[in-house]
Amino acid sequence: MSPLDFQAGMTHSFRRRIARRLMRLLFGTPAMPSNQPLPSVGVHRILICHVSHALGNALLLTPLLQELEATWPGAEIDIITRSQVGRVLYGHYAGVNRVFQLPSHGVGHPRQWLRGLRGMRASHYDLAIDPDPQSQTGRLLLLMAKASYTLGFSGPKKSGSVTHAIALPETVRNKGQLPVFLLRNALQQTPASRVFPAPDIRLDTNELRRGRQTLDRVLQVSDAIPDRRRTVGVFANATGPKQRNRAWWLPLLDRLQSRMPDCQLVEIVPMFGRSLLDSRYPTYYSSDLRKLGGVLASLDAYFSLDCGIMHLACASRVPTLGIFTTPLADEWGPYGPGNHAVQAIDLTPVQIAEQIANLLQTAPDQGQQHTSTTARTPRQDET
Repeated sequence: MSPLDFQAGMTHSFRRRIARRLMRLLFGTPAMPSNQPLPSVGVHRILICHVSHALGNALLLTPLLQELEATWPGAEIDIITRSQVGRVLYGHYAGVNRVFQLPSHGVGHPRQWLRGLRGMRASHYDLAIDPDPQSQTGRLLLLMAKASYTLGFSGPKKSGSVTHAIALPETVRNKGQLPVFLLRNALQQTPASRVFPAPDIRLDTNELRRGRQTLDRVLQVSDAIPDRRRTVGVFANATGPKQRNRAWWLPLLDRLQSRMPDCQLVEIVPMFGRSLLDSRYPTYYSSDLRKLGGVLASLDAYFSLDCGIMHLACASRVPTLGIFTTPLADEWGPYGPGNHAVQAIDLTPVQIAEQIANLLQTAPDQGQQHTSTTARTPRQDET
């Protein structure tokens, strides 16, 4: 070994020692890794450290909430999150106790960050979970929490010891399924032995009833097709490179309606309150996510590009078709009964319409379920 290589090795070793000491100073003694499964009993206080503020990411945490309630039905769950709608989305989960809301951008709101951190650190948890395989902020929050067991993914983008570190899987990539995979592995269960729960905001009976009434009003005051068999929602907005313009959407919708003339389209209007489809179809707008979810749940189906409202539709339990013009369907595609990711990278709008029509026509025919608020057959979870 040359003197330069020896010096470089010593410098690297010194830096690692300093980093370990700083982590210990900030977060105490590192957690000792365990080769034992998480206990199936005795877990009563749970913390989830989930820092993403995007709507889709926030909704894709709900499968983990379902899994936790099924595993420890008597436990209480706290969530620390940067989502500004976390309390709205998670409030109907019986196991959720507190949602500590951090600001979307902490640099400009240090007091709000400190309030959230103080609330989190005021409790001692039996289990703290960092469900994101990439976010180091989530891992830092977990390390700051007081917990007997800590759970998170291992990998090059994660630093800081946890009692139960799980390697990223090769076969499971969906962002809603990964946290459930993480928990099942820590319990030493076979992750794929049961179906992964789909996103769900748990709309209650009143929200569903109001959604049906609202959709009826929207259709009654418009030039809706009188003998429609299906009412299908479309959302024409997206962000960044996923966005498509009016010239892309109109041929797709024209082809879809020629294939399915008895299909009534309803446009879901974006948050800025303007139709992107020239108001060609009945429109619905709401800034309230749960009211919007109630209307989405009353549709026979919904389709859009990959976006937060796509995940809201899926979590509202309406059959959801997500159009993916980027190679991210495995990670972000809707899953569960009646949901499909439409791979559309190399397809024209007319070809996409053909795929959507085929999927809608092979779905179970629910008939004219929206012609009145009493004509709809309740879903199993509404009875």
